[in-house]
Amino acid sequence: MKIRIATCILSILFLIAIAITLLTSSETTGHRVFINGNIITVDKNNSIVEAISIRDGKIEALGSSDHIRNLIQKDTHVTDLQSKTLLPGFIDAHSHFPGSGLTAISADLSSPPTGKTANINQLLESMRSQVKVTLPGKWLLGFGYDDSSLAEKRHPTRLELDSISSKHPIYLWHSSGHMGVANSLALQKIGITENTPSPTGGVIGRHVITGKLNGLLQEKSALSLTTLLQDFSFTDYYRVFRHARDEYSKNGITTAQSGGIGVNLTRALYWASRLRQIPFRMVVFPNHQGFGKKLLEGDYQQSTFNTEHFYLGPIKIIADGSVQGRTAFLTEPFYKNPPSQPNYRGFPSFNQTELRSIVSAYHDAGFQLAIHGNGDAAIDQIISAFAQAQKRTPATDPRLILVHAQMARIDQLRSMQTLGITPSFFPTHTYYWGEQHIESFMGPVRGPMMSPTGSAASLGLKFSVHTDAPVTPISPLQLLWSTVNRQSLSGHTIGEEQKISTMQAIRSMTIDAAWQVFQEKNRGSIERGKFADLVILSGNPLKNPQSIRQLNILETIVGGATVYKAD
Repeated sequence: MKIRIATCILSILFLIAIAITLLTSSETTGHRVFINGNIITVDKNNSIVEAISIRDGKIEALGSSDHIRNLIQKDTHVTDLQSKTLLPGFIDAHSHFPGSGLTAISADLSSPPTGKTANINQLLESMRSQVKVTLPGKWLLGFGYDDSSLAEKRHPTRLELDSISSKHPIYLWHSSGHMGVANSLALQKIGITENTPSPTGGVIGRHVITGKLNGLLQEKSALSLTTLLQDFSFTDYYRVFRHARDEYSKNGITTAQSGGIGVNLTRALYWASRLRQIPFRMVVFPNHQGFGKKLLEGDYQQSTFNTEHFYLGPIKIIADGSVQGRTAFLTEPFYKNPPSQPNYRGFPSFNQTELRSIVSAYHDAGFQLAIHGNGDAAIDQIISAFAQAQKRTPATDPRLILVHAQMARIDQLRSMQTLGITPSFFPTHTYYWGEQHIESFMGPVRGPMMSPTGSAASLGLKFSVHTDAPVTPISPLQLLWSTVNRQSLSGHTIGEEQKISTMQAIRSMTIDAAWQVFQEKNRGSIERGKFADLVILSGNPLKNPQSIRQLNILETIVGGATVYKAD
C-alpha cells in the first residue's frame, strides 16, 4: 500500500509539473517566415525555394524571399536562413520510442562505434558497476550488447552473469531487440526451469554438451519490456521517457513511432502527447497479441486516440527474428553455421496457416497492417498470407507495411508492388553489420542485397527507411548517409547497385514515410496547408553525399514552434 501511495504522489506531482509547463508555453508562435534559404520542399516536383511563411502552425505560402517579405507584419518572427538548408522534419518510419531511453537506467553494452564494449570482460565489468547503483532484488539491466561484434563472437552466459550478483535478477538485452541473456535468479523469477520446453517461435538456450540452461532467451522466449520494467519506479519511467524525448527532438524528428506496443504504454504516450510533454507527433503501432486483439474485438476504437499530434496506426505483427541475431527465417541456410547445425536457416514466428489466419482477421476487419519480416522465407510467408487476404477481401489501397524487408528478393519486390505492400527498409545495417553480413550471415552473393532500396526504386515501389531505434541510434543523418552511400564500418560498399540518390532517400524519410501511414496530406513535405514540421541543417545534403553525416541539426520545428535549437 505504501508503495502505491508513493507512486500516486509522484504521479500527482508529475501532472502538476506538466500543467505548469502547459500553461507557460504556446503550441505555435503565430506568424513566422524563413527567408534566404535553401528550402527542399519534397513536393511532387522536388521543388527548391528560398522562403516560406508559417501561420498558426501550418505552411501559408512559399516562394522567393522577395515574395515572402511582402507578408511580414509587425508581430512576424523572421528567420534569415543565410543560405542554410530547411526541409520537412524527419519522419521516423519505424522505431520503438521511448526504448532508446533505457540507457538512462541500464548499463550501455553497445559495441563500437555506438559504445565501448569490445569483449566479454568489458561487458561483465559494466554490469558490476551497475550492481553498485542498484538495490538488491531489483532488476539489473544491460542494454545493446552484440555477440557478433564482441571479440569472443558469442553471447555471455548464465554462469557469467551469476558471478556478478546472486541478489539481482539480471537481463542483458541484445542489440537486435529479439533476444537476451538472463542469470539464474532472473530465470527463476520468470518461471523458466531446466524442464521448461522452448515455445513455438522461441528458443530457451542450453549448453550444447550438458544441456543445462545457458541463459539465452530468443524471440518468443525473450523477456518483454513490460516484465522488465514492472519493478521500476515512476522516477525511472520518467528518466527513460525524458532521455528518449530529448534525443528524438535534437535529431530533427518531427513524427516519431512506437512500434508494437500495448494498451498501457499507448495510453501513457497518448496523455503525454495531449499534455505536450512529447514535443513531436507520434504514430503508434499496436501489437497484435494484446492491444491489436482488443481493437479487433471492439474493446477500443482507433479513432478515440487520434489527434493532430497522435495517431494510432497499423497493427504490428512479427513474422520472424533478426539477421544479426541469426533468428531471421531464410530460404537457404546462413552463410556460415556451426558444424552441429550446417543447414540452419532460422525459424518463423508462426506457421503459414497461423499467419494467414491472423492476417485475414485484421484485414477483413479493415485494419492496416505492419508486419516485421527480415528473412526471405518470412517475406514469402507474409506475401502469401496477404495475397490470400486480399483475394478474400479486396482493398484498393491497403498499404501493408513490410517492416525491414531486409533480405527481400527481386521477385518479392515485384509481388509487393502488385499486392499494395510497401517496404520499410533498414539501411543502417550496412554500416553497423555490413561486414558480418558478407562474412558470416549472408555471404558475398546475398549480403549486398540487404535492404534493396535501389531495386525497389528502379521498380517504382514506394518505400521508407528507418533506424529501428534503439537497435541503431535514432540519427536521421546517419540513416540518410547510409541509405545513399551504403558503406560499412571499414569503408566497404555493401551493394553498389542498391544505392539511391540523396533526394530519393530524403523522400523515403519524409513524404513517403508519411504516405505509408496515410498521413501524406498533412505532413512530409513543405506545401500550403500542411503542418509546419521542419528541420534546419547546417549545410546542403544534396551537395556531397559523403559529407551528409557531418552536417548538424540546427533547429527542429513542430507546428511552427521550435522544440529544439542547437547552442
